[in-house]
Amino acid sequence: MANESNGPVEDGDQTLKAPASEGDGPSVAGDGSHLTAALIARKLRDSGIDCEIVHPVPIDASVVRRDRVVIVLAVALLTALAWGYLLRLSADMNMGCMDMTGLRMIPSGMGLMMQAEMPWRAMEFALVFVMWTVMMVGMMTPSAAPMFLMYARVGRQTGAQSKSLSATVWFAAGYFLVWVAFALFATLVQWALERTALLDFTMASTDNVLGGFVFIAAGLYQWSRLNDLCMAQCQKPFEFVMRHGGYRREAPGCVMLGLRHGAYCVGCCWALMALLLVGGVMNVLWIVLLALLAFLERVTSMGRLIARLAGIVLVAGGAWLFSMGMS
Repeated sequence: MANESNGPVEDGDQTLKAPASEGDGPSVAGDGSHLTAALIARKLRDSGIDCEIVHPVPIDASVVRRDRVVIVLAVALLTALAWGYLLRLSADMNMGCMDMTGLRMIPSGMGLMMQAEMPWRAMEFALVFVMWTVMMVGMMTPSAAPMFLMYARVGRQTGAQSKSLSATVWFAAGYFLVWVAFALFATLVQWALERTALLDFTMASTDNVLGGFVFIAAGLYQWSRLNDLCMAQCQKPFEFVMRHGGYRREAPGCVMLGLRHGAYCVGCCWALMALLLVGGVMNVLWIVLLALLAFLERVTSMGRLIARLAGIVLVAGGAWLFSMGMS
């Protein structure tokens, strides 16, 4: 019902696309596209949905370029800050060649350590939660950039000239809120594994059987129908917005749409994020590889093929780990 060259038919937060016209209203005679849009609007009204046909607003190319520069710079700055923090934590966790027997590192960037058998305290839980949150932001922000850029552009086209960037900020807030929730869940999982001695002081798995199981599960998920459905929502930003009610001008609507997009993003990537607990939560190379894989799957046109090839590699690697653990 929608294509990018059309203008929107709106019901509050819901938007359908309708063609532009040069006049103040749609031309009925001799214009099949406008007749189609009018017919859609009438059917929506007949079903009890109040809507209107809105024509796209011409966009100054300089405004589009300015929006793009602002968003790209914001994404780059946020990503750089997150990775800078992670690199600092990684350097702190390595602590040269120190003997860490009987100790565990707290990801604080200040060289904090505790006896391995001691239970977590509130401060340690908070620091691990911050670590996971920053890690998710650093890993997922680059692949979310196309969505942020598209959302701002659609805002300009639908006449929300003064609210386009602020609406995009609220949308991004909803998106990251989902990943914050995921970071909290990951913190709880890490706490459970650490309490059962299944993680070492580098926050990597100590059990090859568990590691092999996680690898195989992640590889199989790469081939699953659920992963395909979630990836389809992430790979085409414009279609996602049109499929889920259209562009939102007000903050609550933007946040809700961002939450939905974030949920689909987690649906694509949660299994890859679980692999951090196998290769090491503070293993920078491992983090980079997983972030790159998530980016290629979501942004490139060959995303599904990449996901399937990665799935084969993960299953093979999991089978090897599993055999090592059983030997």
